[in-house]
Amino acid sequence: MTARFDAIGLIVSDMAASVDFYRRLGFAFPTGSEGQPHAEAELPGGIRLLLDTEESIRSFTPGWRPPAGGGRHSLALLCDTPAEVDAFYAELTGAGSPGERVPWDAPWGQRYAVLADPDGHGVDLFAPLAARDLAVPSE
Repeated sequence: MTARFDAIGLIVSDMAASVDFYRRLGFAFPTGSEGQPHAEAELPGGIRLLLDTEESIRSFTPGWRPPAGGGRHSLALLCDTPAEVDAFYAELTGAGSPGERVPWDAPWGQRYAVLADPDGHGVDLFAPLAARDLAVPSE
């Protein structure tokens, strides 16, 4: 027997808002997904992002409630360039997504930014920095 990693599932409050958010990041949700209780987008490599509404989850787990407090997970999305990190962050926060950390040149060699999707799921955006772009931490 072998279990294979196949999908990442997120529970969402507003399917339309979540589909719009992830489409802005390049996820190809089928037309009409906004009004469905379950939506899937295939990612490179065959992994899928699954979105299910709270009502959908309650249809098979009637007592389910959203967890209290902050999340303990995030989706980390590799961007092609450092400028793309900045552009995605500006577009998504400009559309109302909460920004948690503005783009910065991280000491581990990446342009990095952190924001949240419409349900507060963490989304990290990053791209490798060229060696000459590495920020020298000030003390």
